[in-house]
Amino acid sequence: MIDVFIQRYDRHLLTFLCILSILGTVMLYSASWYESFSSSNGRTDMLFLQNHLKRLLVGIFFLFGFLTLDYRRLKEIATYLIIFAILLLIATKLYYLATGYSWYKPARWLYLGPFSLQTSDIARFAVIIYMAFYADKKREKLKDFQLGLLPALGILSVIMTLIIIQPDYSTALMIGLIGVMILFIGGAQISQLSATGAGTLLIGIPVLLSREYRRQRIFSFLGIGDNTEIGYQASQSLISLGNGGVFGVGLGNSIEKNHFLPTPHTDFIFAIIGEELGFIIGTVPVLTLFLLIFIRGLKIAKECTDPFGIFLAVGIAFNLVLYAFVNAAVVTGVFPVTGLPMPMISYGGSGMVVNMAMMGILLNISQSRRSVGGKQGWSPIVYG
Repeated sequence: MIDVFIQRYDRHLLTFLCILSILGTVMLYSASWYESFSSSNGRTDMLFLQNHLKRLLVGIFFLFGFLTLDYRRLKEIATYLIIFAILLLIATKLYYLATGYSWYKPARWLYLGPFSLQTSDIARFAVIIYMAFYADKKREKLKDFQLGLLPALGILSVIMTLIIIQPDYSTALMIGLIGVMILFIGGAQISQLSATGAGTLLIGIPVLLSREYRRQRIFSFLGIGDNTEIGYQASQSLISLGNGGVFGVGLGNSIEKNHFLPTPHTDFIFAIIGEELGFIIGTVPVLTLFLLIFIRGLKIAKECTDPFGIFLAVGIAFNLVLYAFVNAAVVTGVFPVTGLPMPMISYGGSGMVVNMAMMGILLNISQSRRSVGGKQGWSPIVYG
């Protein structure tokens, strides 16, 4: 029965996803046990692992849910989903303001009883689905700036603005890049997208530099000034990677996770992977897995005959590899510190569930060929 199930979907993609999930779970425990032991006053070293496993199980539930749902049904809810995401982002900011937080305090989470929800992750999910739907619906008009491209960019700008005021510039930029990529694949002219991007930068850079802590973070990255506190996390990350070298210090033997590198199980877990497993066994294989998933996503898109499925597959694959490589760039000092997680590996609930749901959609697209008109039934593909 398991063999029959596996043959209905892209076995390569399933294999890469399973390896990444298992590796992520092992490394999260290794990176978090000391912090867990300290946070629980010595009661347990599995505090973060237990939460991670719960979220992983929820993510697997959503993966199977979207895996068994015809992805074309997402077109029916795409508009409602983007409206819901916009309202959710507005509600998040209003909730924090209503509870006494200042405008500039981070307002990124909604708390629903024992559960917390990072609303920008829901927005990312909604943007990928809506932009794929829009590119499919308007693909004959996307070369027309006013009638085709401008409305999509307007919606994307609203989402990005609402995330910027949380404030979360890095996530807003990532969502913008993902949305633009889908529109580009859908037929939008690169000259129009480039001009829009240049205009966005002219507005965005002054806003980005308007707050002192953001200026200090960028200056620290550029080596301007001597504020060691701002660049401490990035410096410790490089020390961690240096400790690991080519072959690593061994699983569980990281020194930096022992309160030298702050929160090593979250955005900087890639540094612990490099320290414990090294360059050959750790960092390169992890990035290779993300590249293989990306390539597999492009293959699925290439074999799909439905434009919506093509745009959706490219958006999902690009989303995953973009987050992974930007996180790696931050950890290695190529980019300034952003706060973006390593997908499927970093500790976090909303991101894990959303990423697993999107992998379910990608697997669903891999299952069958659809007609361009979307009226024919499924025709299973058995991958060799």
